[in-house]
Amino acid sequence: MVAGNKFKETRDFNSVRPVARFIGVSVRDLVVTAGPLVLITIVVICAAFWFMRPAPPDTITIAAGPQGSNFLLTAQKYQKILARSGVKLKVLTSDGSLDNLKKLADPKVKVDVGFVQGGLADGVKQDGLVSLGSMFHVPTLVFYRTPAQVKLLSELDGKKIAIGPEGSGTHALALTLLKANGITPGGSTRILDLGGEAASQALLDGSIDAAFLMGDSATPPVMKTLLWSPGIRLLDFSQADAYTRRYPYLVKLVLPMGAFDFGKNVPPQDIQLMGPTVELVARPNLHPALSDLLIEAAREVHGRATLTQHAGEFPAPLEHDFPISADAKRYYNSGKAFLYRMLPFWLATLVDRTLVVFVPIVVLLIPGLKVVPALYNWRLRSRIYRWYGQLMALERGMMANPSPEERVALLKRLDEIEAAVNRMKMPLAFAENLYVLRDHIKFVSDRYGDGLTDGL
Repeated sequence: MVAGNKFKETRDFNSVRPVARFIGVSVRDLVVTAGPLVLITIVVICAAFWFMRPAPPDTITIAAGPQGSNFLLTAQKYQKILARSGVKLKVLTSDGSLDNLKKLADPKVKVDVGFVQGGLADGVKQDGLVSLGSMFHVPTLVFYRTPAQVKLLSELDGKKIAIGPEGSGTHALALTLLKANGITPGGSTRILDLGGEAASQALLDGSIDAAFLMGDSATPPVMKTLLWSPGIRLLDFSQADAYTRRYPYLVKLVLPMGAFDFGKNVPPQDIQLMGPTVELVARPNLHPALSDLLIEAAREVHGRATLTQHAGEFPAPLEHDFPISADAKRYYNSGKAFLYRMLPFWLATLVDRTLVVFVPIVVLLIPGLKVVPALYNWRLRSRIYRWYGQLMALERGMMANPSPEERVALLKRLDEIEAAVNRMKMPLAFAENLYVLRDHIKFVSDRYGDGLTDGL
């Protein structure tokens, strides 16, 4: 029976010990010990949360082109696709590619991405602009009405030519091509800044002799109208190979015979065209998630075959005037990130940012918390050791034959130490250390206290 009681007492004591270690723990000591670690972790988490993984904005702006242009229609298609992911794409009208580039390079203009055709970057401050890839070819179409067939651009010298509005890529490229053929503004040739519907109508009513039309200055219906209008012809760039050699940003394109109408065989022969490639240019701070969404939208819009490109040819990570962004390279190599493939955009964004919080926890907080108990023990033991230091110093003073006045001071100091130790609050886990300290104080008091009193 006695053995049973002893076993029960031992079992009860052992079951209480883990709990007893936390009884009397000072919240202040815990805060002082673990506080700096927790504070540093919180700061790192906040920094990672807001700077390393900022939330993608729910609204971005794209610089497109003039009203009715193919660039504007393309941007509106992007707009509908991004809306499915809860991202609002504001479509900003512009004068065309060159104007888009200037807007992107101007930090005062609120724009995030824009369509920019190749060959326009020279002379424009780029400020770290990057490309999300080449999106599509933009053929340079030159329509003309003359009694005889025009085979060379130089044959348009002395005519009235519409080259698109200033600020458009059409305008810039037309000036370059005309200059290469000895045709410059101010000479015998009258150059007009007309584009789109205005240029088409002027050509139809005979107000002008030729018109340069491209995607940033005209729509497919306008070009189709001219293609089918009697007396209007499309220039066949017989020198296309030479142009592409001199101007590397140009690409030779072939419009196949019969592409518009097999029965009527329109056009009646292959027509050689040329034109630059259009890039989707972005500012360097574009959020990676939005970069993925834009390229994904571009694949949906431009991935199909057309008269001038094969299926799957665009978008493509082809560098021209701007370097491909790191985010775009990652997308072209491996597609969207895992979370964005498996979850809706808004949820993937939330989870992606939340995961950043766990990195500082794993790297800092978990290893640090293993050190906290040791620091906490050291902090509490240091309190006891501090009194031991004072007790030892006092004992040395007692052994040094103090004067009567010094003996009174030593005795008073001993009483102060004993009173201070009696007021100490320690967790139960340190009770043994506290009681041992009290025994040692009593030992010093018994050994030297009477001697001091007798000496008084």
